[in-house]
Amino acid sequence: MSVSETLTAGLKLPAIAAPMFLVSGPELVINTCKAGVVGTFPALNQRTSEGFEAWLLEIEAALQAFEAQTGEKPAPYGVNLIVHHSNPRVKEDLAICVKHRVPLVITSLGANREVVEAVHSYGGKVIHDVINLRHARKAAEAGVDGLIAVAAGAGGHAGTLSPFALVNEIREFFDGTLVLAGALSKGSDIAAAQLMGADLAYLGTRFINTRESRAGSEYQAMVNAAKAADIVYTPKISGVAANFLRESLARAGMLPENLDEKKHVDFGAELQAPEEGQKAWKDIWSAGQGVGSISDAPPVAELVARLRAEYCGAIEELESRSRCFRGGE
Repeated sequence: MSVSETLTAGLKLPAIAAPMFLVSGPELVINTCKAGVVGTFPALNQRTSEGFEAWLLEIEAALQAFEAQTGEKPAPYGVNLIVHHSNPRVKEDLAICVKHRVPLVITSLGANREVVEAVHSYGGKVIHDVINLRHARKAAEAGVDGLIAVAAGAGGHAGTLSPFALVNEIREFFDGTLVLAGALSKGSDIAAAQLMGADLAYLGTRFINTRESRAGSEYQAMVNAAKAADIVYTPKISGVAANFLRESLARAGMLPENLDEKKHVDFGAELQAPEEGQKAWKDIWSAGQGVGSISDAPPVAELVARLRAEYCGAIEELESRSRCFRGGE
């Protein structure tokens, strides 16, 4: 269960801030990497490939300046590519990733060997998100360096399996980097993920509520007020099951009980420019079941410091509790 040096260089916490649609931008990525956590964003959060490249240049310049000024290496950054036939930009955006030697590429909705080989050509790493064993095996066969086990309770396009079941099944055949996603919001959750067999934790919803997030104040207030029971899991928005804040669905008149079944997968809204008529997706907000432990929106640096303290505290507490079961060593 070794973690690639590409992912661990500069890390102060074994975690990745997940790429979030319309939420993750350069500000969040830059400050997350500076704080010692892998920062990522979806390429499609920029409306054009030219804009996507401009974001890469902005991120790279800021992280290089940080290292030059402080002598401290930032955590690596990553880009999420939707590898799906409905994404007309995937080839162009992949070429830009290769040009800029993006350290980490996170692929979704299709494990593609050509994408993996392109990223490997310059020494980059690819991790792929999966919700079940079948998808995990396909991704491993495509040659990915790591898998993101998206368990029950994760925000966005999530699975339904217990993290214990999913991690254990994947570890039966995969010894690459394993990342766990699903309702992880505290430092103790990160420690628990490692104890279960994951190398890194994948936190999305917790980073929605940060000062550098692109989520609006209304979105963040809804996250602060929500509990796990306020998260709705439905395939009726895009044709693929995902988790959303019930209140946002109700406000948009899109509660699942009032919608017809989707007959095909439709990522059209997500594949359009954020500025071009996406009112529905600006008003329908995703979140995971970890909302119940979120009650503020601090700066990223403050949040990561808190997570680190919780993480270290959890490990120390476990050490203390487990001592008696090891014969009082």
